[in-house]
Amino acid sequence: MAGTGGLRGWGGVTGMALACALTAAAVLVPLDRHGEGAPEVRTPRPVTTGVLREGAAAQTCLDPEASLRPSAADGPAIARIKAAGKLIAGVDQNSYRWGYRNPATGELEGFDIDLVRAIARDILGDPDAVIYRAIPTSQRIPALKEGRVDVVVRTMTINCKRLEEVAFSTAYFETGPQVLVPRGSPVTGYDPSLKGRRICTASGSTAEAALKEKSFGADISVTVPNQLDCLVRLQLGEVDGMVTDNALAAGLAAQDPGVHMVGEPFAKEFYGVAMNKGDEDLVRRVNKVLEDYRRGGDGSPWMTAYRTWLKKDLKGIEAPPEPEYRP
Repeated sequence: MAGTGGLRGWGGVTGMALACALTAAAVLVPLDRHGEGAPEVRTPRPVTTGVLREGAAAQTCLDPEASLRPSAADGPAIARIKAAGKLIAGVDQNSYRWGYRNPATGELEGFDIDLVRAIARDILGDPDAVIYRAIPTSQRIPALKEGRVDVVVRTMTINCKRLEEVAFSTAYFETGPQVLVPRGSPVTGYDPSLKGRRICTASGSTAEAALKEKSFGADISVTVPNQLDCLVRLQLGEVDGMVTDNALAAGLAAQDPGVHMVGEPFAKEFYGVAMNKGDEDLVRRVNKVLEDYRRGGDGSPWMTAYRTWLKKDLKGIEAPPEPEYRP
């Protein structure tokens, strides 16, 4: 059952204030890095069969991480971005270490933000030529289908269901869902110890889908726009735990030493850059960027970003996932 104690972790009121400040930041949009007014929303692009052409749908669901082969060639999507002079990126700004607003500088930082900057540098020659738009988990796909963003770089898991609606790059990070609870909790992982416990997830997340399929008797009625909202509810004692990707959970645990991950990841998942299904040239271009981003072994931009943002809280990763391509 949900606890009724006071604020957990982060030194009580001080920690709660920081959590609320980060959560509140999500409504402070548009997120133009340079403070310029955001341009009008671009005309929604039609959803086509795109990267699932030539009967590839069945194959995609056998190997959802397989994407289009990389290419530096320009096409309609690249031309559109160049004409606008900015890459419009859907991101998070309250996922610590991945995409969050540094309270000291006001700047967006994190592993995903570094990748957005690499894409902008390749297409536009300027890593700062980005308009960031903060979008909640449940709005990642609608934002792409409605043409509000060019890419979504927001810890988004590649899977067959999502491939019906959007296209993905090759995988840029391997992760898996895991349970996060207060220290001292009797919950031991994604197992029968969840029975009767109130477990929070982000709406539209793979964790929510997993719990709907198998909850072990947990109360899964609490869903929120973003993972940080689950942490706030956990600190308030309104829920007993949460389920999210361990890559995100590690960042939450780094923010609040009063919580920790239990059990093991109960699935293997991969993050990808999401794009509109009709933007095949952009998918190929992003895959080219990722090829360059991974290149160089321990000195690659990918490993540099990992050491900068994630290694302290998510140890043991020696290399990015290998890309997979369709025939």
